[in-house]
Amino acid sequence: MLFCSKLVLLTLLPLVLAAPAPAPGAEVEERATEATTFCGQWDTSASGNYELLLDQWGLSGASSGSSDCASITSSSGSTIAWTTTWKWIGGTGVKSFTNIQLNAGINRQLSAIGTIPNRFTKTDYRFKKSTWNWKQTSTGTIVADVAYDLFTSNSPGSTLPCFFSTGAATTEIMIWLANFNAGPISSSYNSAGQPNPVATGISLAGHTWNLYSGSNGANAVFSFLPSTAGTQITSFSGDVKTFLTTIDGSFYAQYLTQHEGLSTSQYLTTFQAGTEATSGSATLTT
Repeated sequence: MLFCSKLVLLTLLPLVLAAPAPAPGAEVEERATEATTFCGQWDTSASGNYELLLDQWGLSGASSGSSDCASITSSSGSTIAWTTTWKWIGGTGVKSFTNIQLNAGINRQLSAIGTIPNRFTKTDYRFKKSTWNWKQTSTGTIVADVAYDLFTSNSPGSTLPCFFSTGAATTEIMIWLANFNAGPISSSYNSAGQPNPVATGISLAGHTWNLYSGSNGANAVFSFLPSTAGTQITSFSGDVKTFLTTIDGSFYAQYLTQHEGLSTSQYLTTFQAGTEATSGSATLTT
């Protein structure tokens, strides 16, 4: 869930992970980031092409004593490590989506993207993977998810600050790696109040998913959740584009364009990954 969007193609390669190899002779930038902690509702912290966002869009629904703080702990080339600690009290709605994003490769049409992530054109078919390793500790019962969050639009978004953004979102795509007592947006629910999937047993990126479909009141929302309840994918490595579309109808399993009518002329205007928190207290380390 995002109210301030401005980017697209993202390689989430936290901690010690396999990043795309640099070109021979290329200079690799190393950073020993001082872990400055940010706690403001809309605070941001940039490190190279990456940016940490404290997107506390539901803050008004929280009670006194709530907090959400985050920091970038290290950054090297296409790898970034970050952490967030949050405590939300009161209300039933989402309070924050603290996340990391990459401010580069913005606003390509889905038909022009080879893999997610990559820095190449669609004629370069070398497999690239988005890798995300994370762990979470919590106190008591929490309501939250850990997820990729993507938005598409009929027109490209703006590279200006988010409050000047153009390219209104038409579709949100979430890929939940963990569900902690939360639930996806859905157009229908069963008698127990649980969301009904529109498709089950979908094999993508080495895992099996159920797909949920609905609307957030502004745009369509598709949410992929692990098919087995309680599954936590704490180490994800795969081409995120397999959830969306394909390269020239070949090579990849594609889902939303083939089965749900997502147009390849859409622009991918936002690609982020983080934790969407509603209540309780937890620390996510990536």
